[in-house]
Amino acid sequence: TPRDEAEADTILEARPSDATEAELRSYIADLNSDEQASLVALAWIGRDTFSADDLDEAIETAKAEASTPTEEYLLGMPLLSDYLTAGLEALGLDADDLIDEHLK
Repeated sequence: TPRDEAEADTILEARPSDATEAELRSYIADLNSDEQASLVALAWIGRDTFSADDLDEAIETAKAEASTPTEEYLLGMPLLSDYLTAGLEALGLDADDLIDEHLK
C-alpha cells in the first residue's frame, strides 16, 4: 500500500547507507582543524547552543573542546542535517542556494 511504501522510504532515509556514511566520515576527517571547528560551530548555532552573532566564540569553543574525532562527534548528532541547515539560515545563508552553486 502507499502508506507502507511511505513508511519504508522514511526508514531508509533515516539510515544512510554504509557507503554514504563512510564517505561523509572521510570528508569531515579530511577537513583541516579550522574547517572542522567551523562545521561544529555551525551545528551548534543550528541547535541554538550559540547565536549567529557568537560564531567566532563558537569556533574557538569547538577548537578548545575537541576531544573526539570531529566526524564521530557530528555523526553522533541525530539531527545533524537539520542543525546544519538551521545554522546556515541563522547566518543568512540558504542551504539550497549553496548546493546549487557548488553543483554547477
